[in-house]
Amino acid sequence: MKKLLVTQVRSSNKCTKNQLANLQALGLTKINEQVLHEDNAAVRGMCNKVSHLVTVEEVEVE
Repeated sequence: MKKLLVTQVRSSNKCTKNQLANLQALGLTKINEQVLHEDNAAVRGMCNKVSHLVTVEEVEVE
């Protein structure tokens, strides 16, 4: 089963309200914080909106 490892690499200062809401929905609050999410369209869309603040890696989990 595929999962996405999302890591925040840049600060959320000077972000728009929508971008800040996406970071909070992903569970990210600090730089270098990592969260693991299911690989689906909703999560990929949120990551795409804040792509300049996060890195996304696909991880295979059994």
